[in-house]
Amino acid sequence: MTTDTSPAARPHTRIDAVADDYTDTLVRLNPSLATTLGLPGRETEYQDFSPAGIAEFAEVARKALADLEGLEPEDDVDAVTLDAMRERLGLQLLIHASGWEYADLNNIASPAQDIRAIFDLMPTATEQDWEHIAGRAQNVPAAVEGYIESLRLARDAGRVAAARQVNIVIEQATKYAAADGFFAKLAAGAATEEAGPLGTALQEKLDAGAAAARRAYTGLADFLRADLLPAAPEKDAVGKARYALASRSFLGATVDLEETYAWGVEELDRLIAEQEVVAGTIKAGASIAEAKEILNNDPARQIKGTDALKAWMQELSDKAVAELAGVHFDIPDVMKKLECLIAPTDEGGIYYTGPSDDFTRPGRMWWSVPAGEDTFTTWAETTTVYHEGVPGHHLQVATATYRRELLNKWRRNICWTSGHGEGWALYAEKLMQELGYLDDAGDHMGMLDMQRMRAARVVFDIGVHLELEVPARWGTGTWTPDKGYDFLKANLPISEGQLNFEFTRYLGWPGQAPSYKVGQRLWEQIRAELESRPGFDLKEFHTKALNIGSVGLDTLRRALL
Repeated sequence: MTTDTSPAARPHTRIDAVADDYTDTLVRLNPSLATTLGLPGRETEYQDFSPAGIAEFAEVARKALADLEGLEPEDDVDAVTLDAMRERLGLQLLIHASGWEYADLNNIASPAQDIRAIFDLMPTATEQDWEHIAGRAQNVPAAVEGYIESLRLARDAGRVAAARQVNIVIEQATKYAAADGFFAKLAAGAATEEAGPLGTALQEKLDAGAAAARRAYTGLADFLRADLLPAAPEKDAVGKARYALASRSFLGATVDLEETYAWGVEELDRLIAEQEVVAGTIKAGASIAEAKEILNNDPARQIKGTDALKAWMQELSDKAVAELAGVHFDIPDVMKKLECLIAPTDEGGIYYTGPSDDFTRPGRMWWSVPAGEDTFTTWAETTTVYHEGVPGHHLQVATATYRRELLNKWRRNICWTSGHGEGWALYAEKLMQELGYLDDAGDHMGMLDMQRMRAARVVFDIGVHLELEVPARWGTGTWTPDKGYDFLKANLPISEGQLNFEFTRYLGWPGQAPSYKVGQRLWEQIRAELESRPGFDLKEFHTKALNIGSVGLDTLRRALL
């Protein structure tokens, strides 16, 4: 049964109409976006990754900005929409003018991965679902060819990703195309939930689509190896001009990069010092590493099996919701259900997926457990439950969904800013310590570990890309990738395989990794400024801030201050 769970609707304004029209156009131009949002239609298609397609997205942004000209806000919501669209779309056009959009290639978030990854979000329950998958697989070659055309145009203009990124994408594309790779497995494992194996004709269509997709990715790998790699620079650092645009893109804010780097160094030192103090409370005189070993070997902090892990997550999450609702946050009843689940993948990591518009599908926290792992430590992950759940991503995302009668389509579905979203989740971790939920020394150490990792990203990312001076604690001279690798190894509590992936990610996706910790800093600065004013109320601050949705942090600051 569907019930009306939203507040009373506000009038639909002219600015809302522009935002909604822009959103509808984006969905039309990018069928993968429709799949991501769960909108039916054009399930077999891709966007145009060619230079013409990229230019069309820029033209659409230009038109939306023109449509906003002369429009005056009719209320505070309109004022935020106008500010946010001018900031986001204006920056998009600056990035487009730089020419680097055409050269988009890295190990995690470029068309090379996106063309494949959309299959992960496509339903597989029915034969109609598999018809869509087969059709989209057959359209992979055209998508890849358009992408190659853009990379070739950028290369001819002297814009090529670093050789490290080209090499890793060659490796990824080769794996996708292999006889035991993604597309081959997709076709081989096809079945419906009710009827099992596909009919012969549909299976043949799917096999043909998978074969076409494999050939396309083989062609991409060949192009990268023969045509792009010889033109790719060995240097990973992108320099200040490119980095500044990237940083603004992920933060929705302009920051002084050198000052932010210096702050990152100080913040990392502060967190390490705090960890040393906490280590001493776990065992007198213990180092951080020794304290972690003690925590890992404590039977009271261990969970055996994924069923017990799922139950622990759910219990911790439910307790946070019950105790925070009405005291520190406004949490409507419809938002109080948060499902904690073991993910169907074994890639590692914990992540959140939002509720459906009517909340019949609740928000969900997923734990992707690596193959072979069946023992888990609560001290390292308590803060992660708060990060992904309440008061972190669930409270943030579900609030925007709940306010669907207040916010237009663009504000709800398109305008996600990493610094805002991930900054809030880190702010939520620290807030739970402030509220007394991380008083246990182990849980406190786990929170500090995650905060330390994010601070180290700020130092590495800005330091390497701007080639700044290495702090004396971590070496001498200016930053290089090799120096940065050793630095990350000392500060990130992850496996070697994860470290190698993250290292390459930071080098190829400049500005993204620091947006977590810098975003947290900006959230905390906004709160501190408001706290200095008479009548500040923390619960009221959280409610007002979350009702705005995920806008750029400069827009958020203007809206709240």
